[in-house]
Amino acid sequence: MKPFIEEALARAYYQMKPWMSRRFQIMLRSVVAKYKRYIFQNVWPIDPEAGATPPGFRGWPDGRRFSVVLTHDVDTARGVARCEQLMALEQELGFRSSFNFVAHDYHLPQTLREKLVSYGFEVGVHGLEHNRKLYESQQTFEEHAQQINDYLKKWGAVGFRSPCVYHNFEWLHRLDILYEASAFDTDPFEPQSDGLKTIFPVHQTKVRGREYVVLPYTLPQDFTMFILFREKDIRIWKEKLSWIADHGGMALLITHPDYMSFDGDVGYDEYPCELYRELLHHIATEYDGQYWHLLPQEMASFWNQSVTRS
Repeated sequence: MKPFIEEALARAYYQMKPWMSRRFQIMLRSVVAKYKRYIFQNVWPIDPEAGATPPGFRGWPDGRRFSVVLTHDVDTARGVARCEQLMALEQELGFRSSFNFVAHDYHLPQTLREKLVSYGFEVGVHGLEHNRKLYESQQTFEEHAQQINDYLKKWGAVGFRSPCVYHNFEWLHRLDILYEASAFDTDPFEPQSDGLKTIFPVHQTKVRGREYVVLPYTLPQDFTMFILFREKDIRIWKEKLSWIADHGGMALLITHPDYMSFDGDVGYDEYPCELYRELLHHIATEYDGQYWHLLPQEMASFWNQSVTRS
């Protein structure tokens, strides 16, 4: 689907979204996604071109085959209420992650942010509002950027992910960030579907003194798999993870506590948290000793220190 058609459809969707029920929104997105899944089956979930090793990369520390980075986007107050349960699930299996919060859409307790950091997790900024307004114009972006930078400083955060994973890599130089995480190797189901075609981080160096690292997500989002496609298992995650490991890449995942059910009562826009638990257990057992697990900020620092900027 051509970019200008995608943009027109996205604009129409977000204009009508306030008048749609949540159930209808998901149904509509599911129909479009299933159509795209068929026409883009040659590049999703695996784009064969994305596995090339970037120049200057000499491999992961200690001879590890691949790396694992876990991230969460917290889109709603329901997600905020589930953050501690998700943190506990990951701790139980020996993992850490980053939680990206929307600054203005819900109440975010300072105590939650502090607790996450105190337990070795990371906090990032997920925009001011969970919509596409940030990229409506360059002027709008610059106005938002000032406030986003204030939240980055206030929260002690160094990472940013745009709502709806929109991205403009030139404008993003205005943010005071170490890394940006709104891109992907391949994801034809997003409104801005221009994949980077790589399973490795990417330096953004156009503005001297304001360089940052792009960390693309390389495993399919949970929302796509379990809400739009109604997948009942983690077969797709396992297949893509195996391919990333074989190519020595970075397995970076976005999940949402908003859509994870922790009490067994699974709603129409939820999936059992046990599916995420199964993925973590699979990584920890099937690839024991083969992967390097780190936070996004640690990955960005490693990439800056170890891989030559082009």
